[in-house]
Amino acid sequence: MRGGPGLLLAGRYRLTDRPEPLRAHAVDERTGESVLLSALELPGVLTVGQDPDEAAAARADRLVRRVAAVGSAAPVAHPRLLRGVGAFVEDDLLWTVEERPAGWTVAELLAEGPLPPYRAAELAADLAGALRALHAAGLTHGALTAESVLVCEDGAAMLGGLLAGVAEEALAEELGGPGGRQRYEVRATLVGPVAERWPLDGGPAGDCWALGVLTQRLVTGRAPYPERDVPELVTAVRDGRREPSVVCGPLGPLVERLLQPDPVRRPTAEAVRGELAELLAGAPEPVDEERAAAVVALDQAAPAVPRQPRVRGGRAGRSGARGSARKGGDGGDFGAGNGAKPPRIPPSLLGPLLVGGVFVLLALGIVAVVLFAG
Repeated sequence: MRGGPGLLLAGRYRLTDRPEPLRAHAVDERTGESVLLSALELPGVLTVGQDPDEAAAARADRLVRRVAAVGSAAPVAHPRLLRGVGAFVEDDLLWTVEERPAGWTVAELLAEGPLPPYRAAELAADLAGALRALHAAGLTHGALTAESVLVCEDGAAMLGGLLAGVAEEALAEELGGPGGRQRYEVRATLVGPVAERWPLDGGPAGDCWALGVLTQRLVTGRAPYPERDVPELVTAVRDGRREPSVVCGPLGPLVERLLQPDPVRRPTAEAVRGELAELLAGAPEPVDEERAAAVVALDQAAPAVPRQPRVRGGRAGRSGARGSARKGGDGGDFGAGNGAKPPRIPPSLLGPLLVGGVFVLLALGIVAVVLFAG
């Protein structure tokens, strides 16, 4: 893509940085909000102006209307779903537009390494909530990947990529027909060997399978299926040849059910969200050596005195998506989250220290009286 900051697309979207080949960040001059523009290259048979019968213009317009129809039907008010703004054709490219708050994609976070299981569970719970809203509206996402998930500065995950995924599927059907080898080859070129995009079935069950793949990717840093090329990937999915889900630790049993080949045996997005909520409610406390030492001292000094349970902090305590994603078990995730340091002197020693201090003060007073009288 040519151009740079300041370039105006569709008479509405002003680029804010130097774009990548098929992606660009911009500001919607009508609303003032930040958006992400994603593009697909249209072949000559779909390019406006190259067909004297204007059939190409009609086909391109049909693609735009199909994408826009999904955007208008999506539950835009859901807090974990990035809102699709629209689509347009310009410079032989089919563009989709999506709101884009500040944050990092899961792909960018995973470039620094996998996430702790309970941090991955938080993100998966957010995504399950977004999928539940889509499925309740009668929609399928179909493009849940590490690139389509944004982790915002408060640590919450938001699901995007809905319109871009619809555009890819619509273009594959337009060029290859509703099914068969030709559509498979076109789709393979558009989508590539991304495991989440190749379930054996579609619909809500396919989305939940993709969530299982992404959850294992979050914990291990890789997909459970080989991703060297599309034929090998599709064959591995069909044959059930994958890395065991046990590598996901506490998330292993859930991932195993999500990756079942029989869609009836997979949990729904609503069930996944509920199970993850229970898992997070029982998450272990963060490891804090100083706090742990104080707790041990309390136990040894007064074992009969019960300790009060700690209150688990929420996402508001996080300093940012990158920090919280890397730590995954700091105070902002699962601890008190207030930044307070435990007392360095165990409470069991405060009494003896106070008594000793009083005796020292009395002794000093007697010495002072003797010196003054003498």
